Amino acid sequence: MRVHTILASAFLLLASWPSSTHSASGRRRNTLWRGDSIAVEDASGDVLVSPGGNFSCGFYKVATNAYTFAIWFARSADATVAWTANRDAPVNGHGSRAGFRKDASLVLQDLDGRVVWSTNTSGTQADRAQLLDTGNLVVADAAGRVLWQSFDWPTDTLLPEQPITRYKRLVSASARGLLYSGYYNLYFDSNNILNLMYDGPEISSNYWPDPFKQWWENDRTAYNNSRYGSLDRHGAFSASDQTQFNSSDMGEGVTRRLTLDYDGNLRLYSLDGGDGRWLVTWAALPRACDVHGVCGRYGVCAYLPALACSCPEGFVASDAGDWSKGCRREFDLRCGEPVYFAEMPSVDYWGFDFNYTRRLTMETCRQICLDDCNCEAFGYKMGTGECYPKISLWNGGAPNINQNIFLKVPTRVKNLSPAVLDFHGHACTVHEQNASVVSASSYFHVRGNKINFVYFYSFLAVAFVVEAIFIVVGYLFVFRADPAAGRVGDEEGYALLFSQFRRFAYDELSDATGKFADKVGWGASGTVYKGVLDDGRSIAVKRLDDLTQADEVFRSEMSMIGRINHMNLVRVWGYCSEHSHRILVSEFVEKGSLDKALFGGDGALLGWHSRYRIAVGVAKGLAYLHHECLEWIVHCDVKPENILLDAELEPKITDFGLVKLLSRDACGRLVLSRAQGTRGYIAPEWATSLPITGKADVYSFGIVLLELIRGQRVCDWVVDGRGGDDDVVVWLRENKRMMNLDLDDESSSWMEDKFVDPRLRSDFSHLQAAAMLELAVSCVDDDPNRRPSMNVVLEKLLSLEDDTPARYA
Repeated sequence: MRVHTILASAFLLLASWPSSTHSASGRRRNTLWRGDSIAVEDASGDVLVSPGGNFSCGFYKVATNAYTFAIWFARSADATVAWTANRDAPVNGHGSRAGFRKDASLVLQDLDGRVVWSTNTSGTQADRAQLLDTGNLVVADAAGRVLWQSFDWPTDTLLPEQPITRYKRLVSASARGLLYSGYYNLYFDSNNILNLMYDGPEISSNYWPDPFKQWWENDRTAYNNSRYGSLDRHGAFSASDQTQFNSSDMGEGVTRRLTLDYDGNLRLYSLDGGDGRWLVTWAALPRACDVHGVCGRYGVCAYLPALACSCPEGFVASDAGDWSKGCRREFDLRCGEPVYFAEMPSVDYWGFDFNYTRRLTMETCRQICLDDCNCEAFGYKMGTGECYPKISLWNGGAPNINQNIFLKVPTRVKNLSPAVLDFHGHACTVHEQNASVVSASSYFHVRGNKINFVYFYSFLAVAFVVEAIFIVVGYLFVFRADPAAGRVGDEEGYALLFSQFRRFAYDELSDATGKFADKVGWGASGTVYKGVLDDGRSIAVKRLDDLTQADEVFRSEMSMIGRINHMNLVRVWGYCSEHSHRILVSEFVEKGSLDKALFGGDGALLGWHSRYRIAVGVAKGLAYLHHECLEWIVHCDVKPENILLDAELEPKITDFGLVKLLSRDACGRLVLSRAQGTRGYIAPEWATSLPITGKADVYSFGIVLLELIRGQRVCDWVVDGRGGDDDVVVWLRENKRMMNLDLDDESSSWMEDKFVDPRLRSDFSHLQAAAMLELAVSCVDDDPNRRPSMNVVLEKLLSLEDDTPARYA
């Protein structure tokens, strides 16, 4: 256990204890009326208390001089927090105040009077804020109608009868005893499935339910889009996707909570009324190593029998007190230099595979990794010849039967010190060009301690036997009972299982589309038809018509599909490859493409708030492609036609037919073989010998930003006598300095007259429009190096996302 975490937990327990044991002289009430308030100086006594006395609400101490406005379990020994208004923005321990204003809003003010948090009830008939026996803090009117409730804004905990819905999620705490937001989420994904996800600073990945299984194999359903789940008073949880589990102490009269803990596990707790301790009565993951991100990048998780993280040879912990930060290399890895591969027996790293292939020799698999500068290691399964080249190493686990990882290491770093040569106590067999090196060590590094590797070998042996029994039993009772299942597994392989694809027959897609009768779109790479599957799902079927080009596009998209999953990217359900037919099957997005909504007759219906949300969503999708997908995925054809809008006007980027898994030159830059894209959105470097990188997408996104502001294609603009996309862009660059001066003046009508869509009738946020215009100008710079990255663009847009006044929505 981390030392700082223990200290923080102990300090928090001592600091918050007075909040749950109020003096007799303290004000104990369950309602705030208009004009009432609670001062932080009275945190130990002035609180709201539910009628039954189970919950308290008020200021909760989280540090020496820092408080949150929270609801906690009054009868628990450690005053466990159930909800927090300002978990990531504590207020000062002097002068802060929570009050129910006369304008009917409940607000939290810091020492300087700044409003840190508030409800959205100002101007309503609300006359009270009340803490109920359910633990729900509500703002209601005189008739009892609830106008706002804390149940709609969960943090890391669900109480009985509190729902989790399509738009709400649980977010874990950052560490034991700390209330700040962490990296783990419980949410409904776009497939209507309730998921646990690690959403870290570098990667995002789902880990519950089992990501290697289809949703029906996990006993879930994807057909119910109500996306609703809740825990009842008997201790039973049920959700719209058929997620179901029960507390081990089922029955009424028990205080319970469902919490996404700081360690990424979802647990159901029951309160022991005798001593106020919490007892775990259900957990989503019995094996802690199944939680993603637990040991960080390069780290490997194992059971000895408790969870232990370690680093492979040549790596050290980035932060010995926080294993979620993973490991870092003690050497750099340069493209083109001589390397060898150090074997890590019985280890696997989850995901991030490319060019997955079956029935290869180890030498061929090794060569695939050797030929790609982005490959950090490869996994290989003896017997089946399964090859998994890895472009990143995350979520390492051991033991793994018949699976070995071969880590790429420069030849110049052969002579590592014994203290870092060992991994899990294994001898380290090295495979190298023109050499064979064998290294060994008797140390096993687990959180800074040395242990005898003999015990670890014994543990591995027992684990191997147990897992072998499961595999044999599974084969006998599953695959032999259903020969078709075995054939599908052989045919689709690991890649399709990982990405949840399925292979469609051509006749099935022909029937689903009425023999390809309902055409909804077309482009350079093929024609799109609408269809309906037998299970009722609406689909978009993209038929790649040109055999030569289509085959190339198809292979490109197929190699990408297993690693793409983001709410702002169209989800691809599967494919068809029969004879000359090359077809992609995707989700059908209801509202069609952005160009129709923005440039068509209904453009006026696309209000400012929707336009800004679309800009943010497209930026999120591109940032995911450029950065979370390991900075090598370039769309190459970003334009309104390739941005679809769902029923809530949430954008989804489509048409990955032009995406390439690009090779890199010696400088790590992306190189394309030929120009692609659409005139008006193509970056200048397409016409030069400059390499094409993600900055080409940034340029295209800048054009889309301009069109979202103006509601008109840039090629149709006329600015100071200049018209056409090239002239307008040049004018913007030339006048960038002058524009920046005017953008600072919110009273200036210059921007509105020249750039803002007149159909908005002045209903727009000047601050957001100015930021979008400034961003767009920087994105369309003719020098790719001066353009911002998509991460920078996204951060800027997100910083102003909440600035939209209600009337602009």
